[in-house]
Amino acid sequence: MKKKIIFTSQGHRADIGEYKINRILPNRYADAVGPFVFLDHLMPATHSPNAAVKKVDGTGAHPHRGIATLTYIINGEADHFDSAGHHAKVRSGGAQWMKAGNGIIHDEAVNVDVEANDLLTHAMQFWINLPAAQKATGPAYLPVQAGDVPKQLLPAHAGWIKVIAGEYENLVSAIPSYSGQLLYHIQLNAGSHFTIDTKSEWEYAAFFPLQGAVVNNTEYVGGDFLLFDNEEGEIELSNMGQSPADIILFGGEPYQEPIVSYGPFVMNTQQEIAAAYRDFHAGKYGEIKYQ
Repeated sequence: MKKKIIFTSQGHRADIGEYKINRILPNRYADAVGPFVFLDHLMPATHSPNAAVKKVDGTGAHPHRGIATLTYIINGEADHFDSAGHHAKVRSGGAQWMKAGNGIIHDEAVNVDVEANDLLTHAMQFWINLPAAQKATGPAYLPVQAGDVPKQLLPAHAGWIKVIAGEYENLVSAIPSYSGQLLYHIQLNAGSHFTIDTKSEWEYAAFFPLQGAVVNNTEYVGGDFLLFDNEEGEIELSNMGQSPADIILFGGEPYQEPIVSYGPFVMNTQQEIAAAYRDFHAGKYGEIKYQ
């Protein structure tokens, strides 16, 4: 039995400076899909070979609490600093995970991947809602380079699947999980099909960052976000186009605690949101030491 699609949308613009961003989640129907409470799509942009490098120098610094951010760099290079002393650069095809826990300030920028001679920038940032117990713990950071992202070919030369978070068959992501979660990047070759089984009661969504595809016999276009029902069933993907199609599939176990979000903080009560702001303004999240 195929899973039903209960909602579709195209997101809305939420540009930040020069970054052209489409905000996919939350939307008017869904505040969360599994533990994921936020998705910004940094839309593809081609840059001049002489384009200025966006420096990480404090101008973009901002706090978080109660979540883990997960940035997937499809094209480009992400430079990250935070107030817990972490610094790393993650290149095309990699991901970086940062647990804000009880409070952190971070600063990041996405530039072209010079080493790969890639003049395109394209990325996605997810927020993963932490269980209440994890919201009280200290920050953590993990960069995962492209070569360390689990990947395997699909049957019948249909394309490939990458496991950014969670697991698929014998592939297991290094990104920590505090509840059942999945984030897959599936690329389907032209004229190919792939069917994936789902877990009962888990929440699933799909996003098409570039071009559309056919899902359970219905055609969708680039930029579409699809939310599925919670019944166990199959998700059948077909690419009837002339070039490879990218599909982002994500979700997991429903979040079991109250969700209260405001600005960069996601907590369980309004009182905890107020405390998050008080602690931030009191300087309890520390300072970034740029190298």
